[in-house]
Amino acid sequence: MSLNLLLLVMRRLLQLFGVLIGISAVTFLLLHLAPGDPARLLAGDRASAETIAAIRAEYGLDQSLWRQYATYFLNLLSGDIGQSLRFQRPVSELISQFMWPTLFLTGYVVVLAVPPTVALAIASARKPGGTVDQMVRIIGIVGLTIPVFWLGIMMSRFFGVGLGWFPVSGYGEGFTEHLHHLFLPALSTAIWLVPVLIQSLRAALIEKATADFVTAARAQGANEREIFWHTILPNSVLPTLNLLGVMIAFMIGGAIIVETVYAVPGLGSLMVGALLGRDYYVVQGLTLVFACSTVLVTLAVDLMSAFIDPRIRL
Repeated sequence: MSLNLLLLVMRRLLQLFGVLIGISAVTFLLLHLAPGDPARLLAGDRASAETIAAIRAEYGLDQSLWRQYATYFLNLLSGDIGQSLRFQRPVSELISQFMWPTLFLTGYVVVLAVPPTVALAIASARKPGGTVDQMVRIIGIVGLTIPVFWLGIMMSRFFGVGLGWFPVSGYGEGFTEHLHHLFLPALSTAIWLVPVLIQSLRAALIEKATADFVTAARAQGANEREIFWHTILPNSVLPTLNLLGVMIAFMIGGAIIVETVYAVPGLGSLMVGALLGRDYYVVQGLTLVFACSTVLVTLAVDLMSAFIDPRIRL
């Protein structure tokens, strides 16, 4: 690894530490200032005041906010995210259990979205303003205007309940069942993602087609196929690659809608249950995981961009 790449990684890791501090503080304050008492929810409506007080003392909820945050942050530095008030299990164990469906679904969406994005963007950019370009742009607008949750419900009802081709809930066991169970949620998310990526890649392809280095390549006698695949396309990928990284981080953190519609036991479903049950430590742990995933995905995209374009290393 070169010195420039090493410095890039070090800067990103320092940013990650700052993000964790900020996210942990904001999440802690928002949860504790929101109405409701997790001790009462845990004890039940008929619990006595003594029982509720004992639960609050057991989990440290009777201490001042700054003491609770100091304890939480010190435990976080030692790798202890906390223990779920609802499940009576370590938060890290819960996250490890629920994270795999979310990661599998995210990778599934990327696999379904990238090939049509590249194909349609290339077809659209070949003749800007032409018939194919207009059709692709119309399809993109339609895809952007359809809400993901509505599309998920309609696809679940038609292909799952009506035709019975795909399951409408669960995750399955084994790689093949995972593909079968998550096809509809992955497809509904990919339909929303593809138009965004197409617009980015199409604009970059059209812009690079008139760049000076392309004109120089034509002057040197290179044919159009070589110019496109070896010059225009590689130089057009970087903006879309960065956008894809942002969207991947968004999908990991924003999986609540799709996972709720299709009852996928992922991080989104865990977050919904933790919010409804006022499970402080689970919400805090998930928020930190989402923040870390955003920084790590961005770091991975930056490293890939640096390998593709050496100028980024400088």
